[in-house]
Amino acid sequence: MSPVLDTALIPPPDREEVVRNAVWESMVAVDIDHRPAAEDISVRIGLGKVGPIRICSARATAVTIRRTERLAREDEEPAVSLGVQMTGSSVVVQNGRECLLRPGECAVYESIAPYTLLFDEGVDHRFIRFPRAALALPDRLLRDITAVPLGPDNPIARLAFTYFSQLAVAEELQRGMHADAVVEPSIELLRAVLRSQHGNSSLAKRPLEASLSLQITQYVRKHLADPDLSAARIAAAHGISVRHLYAVLSRSGISLGDWIRTRRLAECRRELAGPNGRLRTIAATGRSWGFVDATHFSKVFKQAYGISPRAWRDQNHPHSSA
Repeated sequence: MSPVLDTALIPPPDREEVVRNAVWESMVAVDIDHRPAAEDISVRIGLGKVGPIRICSARATAVTIRRTERLAREDEEPAVSLGVQMTGSSVVVQNGRECLLRPGECAVYESIAPYTLLFDEGVDHRFIRFPRAALALPDRLLRDITAVPLGPDNPIARLAFTYFSQLAVAEELQRGMHADAVVEPSIELLRAVLRSQHGNSSLAKRPLEASLSLQITQYVRKHLADPDLSAARIAAAHGISVRHLYAVLSRSGISLGDWIRTRRLAECRRELAGPNGRLRTIAATGRSWGFVDATHFSKVFKQAYGISPRAWRDQNHPHSSA
């Protein structure tokens, strides 16, 4: 899996920040409380993507991970994460429930509600994050199934454990045509696990219109940088009316304009903080992600992050010349 982060190669004072930034950028915003002192922190994580599915394979010293109420409110895209326990044990806490995971067991938890993951024995875990909309499951079912152990007593969960534990480390399945081929089966397998565990077999017979929602959001991600990206263009690309487009996204809890703006801002934020953040002007960075008006870009960036794009860039490049 690539890229790989290994704290053995990072100076101890920088380890916590490097790990936090990697997790925030690639998976989800969480507070990470490392139990050992900085010099004893050991983390090795592999990061990958399969279409819209994000993957993290991790081994680490003892840690507590918290998705706080504040972070849950600020979620950019609602997601459902599957935790796969490889060795040792861990605890998942969400929605008033607490479950102990042993080797061979999994559990899901949602990004839109606070949760805590306890790894008192250290981490040997796979984390697979799915867009919530792609699962097309009722809110109530997802709330009922979070922090519930999905174990060997459920034959579909048993299959899912083997599948997802291998998918998380199979580089050849995370590239090109292979990655495209496993997106929908991966989503359908998790849907099957959750339906069977919940006992709601009627959901198995319902057409997965969310596949259209997933196709739409994938298309938008590929064309985020196009300033002329519009509802009419997106609808035409999928052979549906604009009205149908909005209806499909609404059922998945997505407001198209907000969704596009949030992801464009996130890309601008990433670039401004990155190693090449000063190679272009603030306005040029905004234009490259569809913000044609520099004043508007600065305004919405500050509204989203509480800091101007210039201040954000300077904060991440304090020793660079202007």
